Parts: sequence; C-alpha cells; structure tokens
Amino acid sequence: MGFTWERLSSNAKIGKFSRISQGIYRLSHFPGSPHEDFFVAWLRTGDDSVVSHESALSIYNLTDILPGDVHVIVPRTASRRRRGIRLHTSRLNPGDVTTREGLPVTTIPRTIADLINSGLAYEHIENAIKEALQRGLVTDSDLLDVATTRGGYVEIMIRQVLRSETPL
Repeated sequence: MGFTWERLSSNAKIGKFSRISQGIYRLSHFPGSPHEDFFVAWLRTGDDSVVSHESALSIYNLTDILPGDVHVIVPRTASRRRRGIRLHTSRLNPGDVTTREGLPVTTIPRTIADLINSGLAYEHIENAIKEALQRGLVTDSDLLDVATTRGGYVEIMIRQVLRSETPL
C-alpha cells in the first residue's frame, strides 16, 4: 500500500499495526478474523487466487476437517511453492467463485466437485452436501448442474448423495 519498510516497522513498534505474517499487517484497532490464515494465503498467492477445497468447506462451516494447509486455486502460471499453502491449478469460470467473509472462495457446488475429484471420503462429501442443503446454501439443481457439467465420478457421487434418504 505504499508504506516503506521503515514506516511499517515504526507503526508496528508503536502498536498502530499488528504484524500478522511476514509482510502482512493489520491495523491494531481492528479485530482479527477467524479466517486470518486464509487471508494470509490469499494475499501471498495473488489477486487471481481463490480459496478452495477443504479450506472453502471450512469457510462455509460445512466440515470439521482441519486441513494442515490452506487450499488455494491459482492460475496455471503460478507455480511457486509456499509453506502452509496447497496450490491447485485449475480453470475457474466466473460462476465458480463467490465472496464469503471478504475472501474469494469457490462456490459450494464447485467446492464439492473439487473435493470429490481430490478423493475426500464419501462421508465428508455426504455430510457437506446435506448440511449445505439443510441450511439453504445450495439447491439440488445447483449440485445437479455441476454434476452434469463435470460428469464421471463427480456426477455419480452427487447423485448418490441426493438419492440417499438419511437426513443429517
């Protein structure tokens, strides 16, 4: 934001800024976010990156999985490894991305499809879908649209969960 290192350092020393991570600061009088690690990962990976996979599921509060890394989809040209960040390269359509709590994040249907493709256990997929449906965050038709578009195993899994009778 145009601050010199010296100015950042002096503002941090007097308590005006809080250092969140190397090169990332927050005004001290603003409270931290429960998703601060996701913000740091997003800032480190660039404006074109999007929080995804288990991390997106966590932002939607649809899982109790605590991923060791923050999952982020980045453009195919981004390839630098970063500690604590799991990079995925994939094409994103504008309809695959939304904003949640100030972060760009994959939509629930896109997140579900990505997690199925990554091999997340069926029980976690089933719980996330049923919870999202119950909370009105997604509709059957939203999920069927992504199932049809992605096809294959994604379609099989989504249709199987939607057919199952057991509520949460």
